[in-house]
Amino acid sequence: MQINRLTIRHLRLVAAILREGNLVRAAASLNMTQSAVTKALHETEQSLQTALFSRTNRGTVPTPAGEMLGVHARLILSQLDSAAQELTDLHDGTGGRIAIGTLIAASGLLLPNAILALQRLRPRLVIKVVEGTNDVLLPALRCGELDMVIGRQPEFGLRDGFVHEFLMHDVARIVVRAAHPLVGARHVTLADLLEWPWIMPSYETTLRRQIEATLRTASLDLPKRYVESVSFLINRALLLEDDYIGVWPTSVARVETDMGFIHVLPVDLPATSHPIGVTLNPAVRMRPAAQIFLDTLRDEAGKSLAI
Repeated sequence: MQINRLTIRHLRLVAAILREGNLVRAAASLNMTQSAVTKALHETEQSLQTALFSRTNRGTVPTPAGEMLGVHARLILSQLDSAAQELTDLHDGTGGRIAIGTLIAASGLLLPNAILALQRLRPRLVIKVVEGTNDVLLPALRCGELDMVIGRQPEFGLRDGFVHEFLMHDVARIVVRAAHPLVGARHVTLADLLEWPWIMPSYETTLRRQIEATLRTASLDLPKRYVESVSFLINRALLLEDDYIGVWPTSVARVETDMGFIHVLPVDLPATSHPIGVTLNPAVRMRPAAQIFLDTLRDEAGKSLAI
């Protein structure tokens, strides 16, 4: 196996095929012909003496070796891009840049407050925010595309190779629009709410499992009607336009209730109490700008805990 013969070109090729799942699309993304991509892939597999991809009716599918090499290729390429960007920032004096993944629990107050605080100190710092769920954000963190992920800590994070740092606790609240028929009702139970349409987080989220645990404890089934969505904009629009029931982190609900758009119903969801934190990848060197942001994030979390 001659892995030392692999070049950056080979790594970009493997990453592109893995990303696109198709040689034609990979060739287009690399501005190469399909025959050139096929030849380069053959050279790569010959150097490693192992097959990296197999062609199926579902497209070009990675073998276990291809999957493993793809993870390392993305990490190496991300680090090279990061180094190039840091050199450019130093030369231009732009103050650096960071990429942050966020779950909805952090996007109500904690993350915006940290961004505002840092921008006052480093106005030329470029901050990229990517919103999503852990199944999307953590792979991006692993390969170095994100500097950190902020939000509800994953339940099964002890063996994932990441560092999980606690910042604060949060609990989810049941929310409706201010004009919902249930607002002002004298007594509302969790069972009463199941007659209304709900907006539920997707199954792979921690919050969804916690909602289901709360319902099981109360010997209740899932709502008869629900939309499954993790898009805050879509969820907010549904709540404001119709009589949906939503489940939001307290920090997010507080912003909307302060503006008078959303009402929190007096029904507790005890199983949704969960730590909010930041997840880091110790295998990737932290950029100076990311370290400054992390310190600012800790300061803002401390202020929230003191309130």
